[in-house]
Amino acid sequence: MNTQFVAIYFFYGLAFFSMGLLVAMEGGRSTDARLRMALRPLAGFGLVHAAHEWLEMFRVMGHLNDIFNGIYPLLALSILAFSFLSLAAFGAYLVLGSESTWRVSLIIPLGLEAIWVYGLLIFKSKYPIESIYTVADVWTRYSIAIPAGLLAAAGLIVQQRAFRRAGLVSFGRDSLWASVAFIWYSLIGQLFTAPSPLPPSTFLNADLFQNLFGFSIQLLRAVTAMFASLFVIRFLRAFQVESDSKIAELQAAQLHESQQREHLHAELFRRIVGAQESERQRIARDLHDETGQSLTAIGMGLRGIANESDSKKRLNTLTQLQSLTSDSIRELQRIISDLRPAHLDDLGLSSTLRWYSSRVHELTSIHVRIDIEGDEPSLDDAIKITIFRIVQEALNNVIKHSQATTVNVKIHYLQKDVRIHIFDNGIGFEMKEIQNRIGRVSLGLAGMEERAALLGGGVTVSSRPGYGTEVEAVVPFQMMKQENK
Repeated sequence: MNTQFVAIYFFYGLAFFSMGLLVAMEGGRSTDARLRMALRPLAGFGLVHAAHEWLEMFRVMGHLNDIFNGIYPLLALSILAFSFLSLAAFGAYLVLGSESTWRVSLIIPLGLEAIWVYGLLIFKSKYPIESIYTVADVWTRYSIAIPAGLLAAAGLIVQQRAFRRAGLVSFGRDSLWASVAFIWYSLIGQLFTAPSPLPPSTFLNADLFQNLFGFSIQLLRAVTAMFASLFVIRFLRAFQVESDSKIAELQAAQLHESQQREHLHAELFRRIVGAQESERQRIARDLHDETGQSLTAIGMGLRGIANESDSKKRLNTLTQLQSLTSDSIRELQRIISDLRPAHLDDLGLSSTLRWYSSRVHELTSIHVRIDIEGDEPSLDDAIKITIFRIVQEALNNVIKHSQATTVNVKIHYLQKDVRIHIFDNGIGFEMKEIQNRIGRVSLGLAGMEERAALLGGGVTVSSRPGYGTEVEAVVPFQMMKQENK
């Protein structure tokens, strides 16, 4: 008989220990904060209750008499009560179903504990000392184990519905079967206790169960514990499904992001090529309109000199050719300067902008005021040329379209970026009309936006008729400096 009970207690404890260990290891993987919190006391119940059953096993084997020397009943009673209080906390967390009410859920196990302690105090003076530990064990199962088991079953039913709502039907089925196992474990397994003076254990006890069914109540507890542990462990697989689903979502998001990056790279490449072609067209147009015509006129003049016999006319023609040559040289210098101002390398960005503003004033009589705030940092060449081109394009738009007399350009050097503010007193325009129309003005605005976007910045343009035009740009440089390092 002792050998049979040793095996029963061993597998009884092993079932709950395995459940507690796996819940402790896997419970933190749940994405549901409510379930994640509830599984902590369930892990405690499994491990502590396994310790209680294994202590019972050693007691049956006779190994605890010398070690605990009479204090074993009190130790076993404390472990048993704590384990079932943990099971009650598990059920309370699931039933209340909200992370914000977890403190309220503690009232349930604390209330059961209060009832248990109050009963023990009463029974201490009511029953004889030789039967007090048996009464206390029976009272622990009546006052804590049965409510805790039923509460855990109710919580598992709530969790079964949560699994179904999440589309995890099979795991909901496992949760439901675990609930059924806990109902049997609590109602039947804990109702038939050891015989004691405490009613109804005087007749509704383990001896009655043995006589009715032919096997011990400990065997029923062990079997229901195995089933409960099995189905709890089975629905823990839902966490792996959740993890796989999250991984799949992350992979899909990364793929989508990668496709977006590729699309942006392709769009950026298209814009760069478009900007290059637009720049080539502008250079070709300038060379054709100005330098090309001047060189043609010089060539025709030189041919005319070869056929001219009058020295006075030759001299006049040479004078005109000299003037044309000087104009062609100045035009070539202008085109070269527009391509890459040498002042950027020699004097820096701020001085180059002041030089360019004075040049605009000489050519157009438009007064350009340059205000510099902050100390100019050591900027990358790409940033300097981008800022210069944005200001240049904005001033070109002012010259061609605004009919302005003054332009204010403000450059503000900050810690991580350069902020550009350009405002003119011109006639302004309707933004919607420009956005819906493809023309040289819209191309100029798009060019500024593309240049700033290449460096992670941006350009905003605001205008209305009679108000003038305001251009604001932000060009970051901290990021570029770090990349260059």
